[in-house]
Amino acid sequence: MVTKAHLLWLFVAVLLAVAGFRSDGDVAAPFPPPRYQAHPARPGAVRLLGRVLFYDPILSRDSSVSCASCHSPYNAFAHTDHALSHGISDSIGMRNAPALFNLSHQPYFMWDGAIHHLDAQALAPIAHPGEMGENLEHVLSKLRKQTLYRNLFRSAYGDSMASGSGMLKAIGFFLSGLESKGSRYDSVAAHRAEFTEQVRSGFSVFSAHCAGCHPPPLFSRFTFERNGLAPDARLRDEGRKRITGNAADAFRFKVPSLRNLEFTAPYMHDGRFRTLNEVVLHYNNLNTADTLLSSELRTPMRLNERQRTDLVAFLLCLNDARFPFQASHQYPRAELDSLRRISSIRSR
Repeated sequence: MVTKAHLLWLFVAVLLAVAGFRSDGDVAAPFPPPRYQAHPARPGAVRLLGRVLFYDPILSRDSSVSCASCHSPYNAFAHTDHALSHGISDSIGMRNAPALFNLSHQPYFMWDGAIHHLDAQALAPIAHPGEMGENLEHVLSKLRKQTLYRNLFRSAYGDSMASGSGMLKAIGFFLSGLESKGSRYDSVAAHRAEFTEQVRSGFSVFSAHCAGCHPPPLFSRFTFERNGLAPDARLRDEGRKRITGNAADAFRFKVPSLRNLEFTAPYMHDGRFRTLNEVVLHYNNLNTADTLLSSELRTPMRLNERQRTDLVAFLLCLNDARFPFQASHQYPRAELDSLRRISSIRSR
């Protein structure tokens, strides 16, 4: 239950974050400590292995789909071509692929929270018949046949034999490094920039109506909530209930981060909204008498057009323009070319 004390604490935390509260006099209050902790002996080699695997369609049954097929680095590792993600044999999934960043701070993964640890995340799409349609043993048999992967595993772990745990830990370690902390908001919080008058107005709207579920600096509390979306009868997606079996979890979905929204449309678990204006209108027009709504949404917003525009202006200040183009996130072509030359491996 949310008490007055909790609400007061949240309000103070939001004000301190935007005011640039400093823990040491030089920098803004930092992100919370990461939940995901991994300290491999050869971090650079493990991350390179994870990057190569992330971009390699060899993980799918017919070698047509990679992790990057649904998580493009240029879209903050989201999927923007379709409302619902696509898998092997042109199959269409149930949900829009979520963006991938700041994952080391999150307690659950996927819209329904099916996965609890980042090292296990890759198993879900690999094994899903409508996504990659593979199984771990067959993937490993394919990797073990390639000199490239024998060299990568040897560099990462000192053993050229591809293993399931080594593969999954490498992908998890790569994903843990996808950190996005360079938005305009972050510059303001660190006293390196200032908001415009419009954005300050938008932040006031955000603080009053959105921060309960999307507190900074992560801009999500990563709980599972009902947000008033009418279920799509075609998808029959009951959200969190699919995992817990609890009727009270029906149509609850994980609250996403609001960072990088400019790159990650369409929005919502089923990709039904193409623009931020549509999203804001949805929340502005909620039937707040609906007892199935999460409690934070039962206070009417009643925003006028200017307030809605200002809110969107603030949300756009959460974009990290550099994040999608960081070289360390892209397909590691240069590293692989060098490795192939050293090992005299012929490029596929």
